[in-house]
Amino acid sequence: MKLVVRVKLLPTPDQAAALEMTLRSCNEAANWLSTEAFARQVTSRAGLQALAYADLRARGLSAQPALHVLRKVADAYTALKASVRVGNLGRPGSKRRARATSKPIMFRAGAAQPFDDRCLSWQMGATTVSIWTTGGRLKNIAFTGHPEQLKLLSRYRRGESDLLNRNGQWYLIATCEVPEAEENSRPGGFVGVDLGIVNIASTSTGRRHSGRHLNRRREQDRRLRAKLQRRGTKSAKRRLKRHAGREARRARDINHKISKCIVAEAQRTGRGIALEDLGGIRERARLKKPQRVTLHSWAFHQLGEFIAYKAKRAGVPVVSVNPACSSRECSRCHHIDKRNRLSQAVFACRFCGFVEHADLNASHNIASRGWWVWVCGARSVAPALTLVS
Repeated sequence: MKLVVRVKLLPTPDQAAALEMTLRSCNEAANWLSTEAFARQVTSRAGLQALAYADLRARGLSAQPALHVLRKVADAYTALKASVRVGNLGRPGSKRRARATSKPIMFRAGAAQPFDDRCLSWQMGATTVSIWTTGGRLKNIAFTGHPEQLKLLSRYRRGESDLLNRNGQWYLIATCEVPEAEENSRPGGFVGVDLGIVNIASTSTGRRHSGRHLNRRREQDRRLRAKLQRRGTKSAKRRLKRHAGREARRARDINHKISKCIVAEAQRTGRGIALEDLGGIRERARLKKPQRVTLHSWAFHQLGEFIAYKAKRAGVPVVSVNPACSSRECSRCHHIDKRNRLSQAVFACRFCGFVEHADLNASHNIASRGWWVWVCGARSVAPALTLVS
């Protein structure tokens, strides 16, 4: 399986200036090539190489960086065509689609630029890299990262690495091919995971990851952002830029921690994980406006992806189940009634009298559905072989 590892570069001022000049030159060349490709309607890799390879070399790019610029532009137009084809940019004639297709694709001055092993070499023992720049080979650029990520990088790194400048900080993003663990083919049950607003994730083992404190912090961030946007002064814009992405980074960190706990618990107990299939929840959910803001701004899909890839590494099976009526169904007698849900936190079955925390009851239902999905999926549907004498 592929994992992405990001390490932070620690260049000296002179090294940072050389990296900035290189990234700017590559993206200026990409913008020029994109304009030519749009005007001539040539967007394939082979077509762009025949059209502009010599011109890119004349702009000061070496052979490999010139090819990477060609591929970056071609891949950008391929992605645009795919988005148009599947309808991600709206229907034909819509303003959004017209804006995207009526002008060339442009790249930011600090946009990521790929480098292969001919242009970039890693010295893991010294934690330094050597990289090609427009001013010559730049050596002994220090980098740092989490020890676990550096271990993955040294053992499993494959292919290209992307150089990126984000808010004045320099990063290298590398792809690692990590071997998958053998999946547990006979899980002893499933850990059901109920996702929500008050409790981000509740498991059928009784653990709840509360979101109350986090929701208060997010509401404070939203109020501060709205206040600074209304003010509109230069200092307010500087502060907005400084705090940009803070909420997303916090949510990403919390999702990593929650997914790690859930996968570790399932692995320790020899069980699989059952997740809700939340596809289309934003269209289905009928909530009040404050609840809609909270629901739509939390990265539930990201949490599911984190659980899926961590489980894959640990050999823990993961299944998706239909979450319909999971919060209204009794996990004991399976009676479904809207009135069973007395409040956000209390579930009381009107048929058998079973009382439980509402999120815990829902997670038990999800775990039960996950087991049946696993049994039905694992059972062979092929006809038995008949020996004919």
